[in-house]
Amino acid sequence: PKERSCTSRNLEFKLRRSSSIELLNSLDTESKEPKPEHRKSLIFRLNYSASDTNDRNRVKSRLKKFISRRPSLKTLQEKGLIKDQIFGSHLHLVCEHERSTVPQFVRLCIKAVERRGLDVDGIYRVSGNLATIQKLRFVVNQEEKLNLDDSQWEDIHVVTGALKMFFRELPEPLFPYCFFEQFVEAIKIQDNATRIKSIRSLVKKLPRPNYDTMKILFEHLKKIAAKESVNLMSTQSLGIVFGPTLLRPEKETGNMAVHMLYQNQIVELMLSEYSKIFGSEED
Repeated sequence: PKERSCTSRNLEFKLRRSSSIELLNSLDTESKEPKPEHRKSLIFRLNYSASDTNDRNRVKSRLKKFISRRPSLKTLQEKGLIKDQIFGSHLHLVCEHERSTVPQFVRLCIKAVERRGLDVDGIYRVSGNLATIQKLRFVVNQEEKLNLDDSQWEDIHVVTGALKMFFRELPEPLFPYCFFEQFVEAIKIQDNATRIKSIRSLVKKLPRPNYDTMKILFEHLKKIAAKESVNLMSTQSLGIVFGPTLLRPEKETGNMAVHMLYQNQIVELMLSEYSKIFGSEED
């Protein structure tokens, strides 16, 4: 009986195994035969892909034609469709556009600060609201007229912040790159009279827009320093604020800390000796 049971079990296992293999083979055979709906889907995808490629090629072709036919920036500026930017433009270009040697925006800011900011604690040191400063920057770049007495520019630190931003964003600083090392060497001179004379000589060699803008700005900052007892802004404080903004090397090196010290000292000296540096030869 035991032998019969083992034989029957083996036979049953073989039958089950055989049926399983056949079942798998039948399933595999069915999967290899594409169904009609699958064929339709495949044909649709191929047609859609070809259509999509054609659409892309047509769009690229139209874009190339548009780009080749579009007017140049100079043409748009000449037609008045695009206004020249004030922030981020070279100083001489701004002055040429305005037919002046000092940017109008700089004059307006200085007048506003002298009307209502000379006695403000930390003037030029305290930062204004950055979002409002950026808004003012946008207005200056987009509109012809600017009224800094408008209520939205009530915070004088917004005006001073925008003025500092204007000088920071000049592609070439107010002290041109080619003069940087010369000013640094001049401030290193030990004899004070010789140092002042050397700085004065360099200032006189500056391009006209740089010289005139610098003279008006330093005259203004001298008025700020004269109110030190109220606004707590000495010539040294103004040197720290404006040194890196007005004077910087074209390529930063490992001597950044040393350069910053000289930058501050140059601005401080030019403020304290303003009349000797910017005055006439007779003075």
